[in-house]
Amino acid sequence: MIALPKLAAPAKRALTSKGVDSLDDLSLYTRREVESWHGVGPNAIRVLQNELTKHHLAFEEEEPST
Repeated sequence: MIALPKLAAPAKRALTSKGVDSLDDLSLYTRREVESWHGVGPNAIRVLQNELTKHHLAFEEEEPST
């Protein structure tokens, strides 16, 4: 389990409220889902994306629209 990076309090609360306690948990959600959570702003997304990439993880893929 890879710990979450240091984030601003609102982003940390948003992740915790969704049960996201690690980068592994985060990789189960799409970037769009995470961006929609109250408290998760562009800076938090940038930090999270960088950490996921550094650990060879990624946000869940979006389902293609039909």
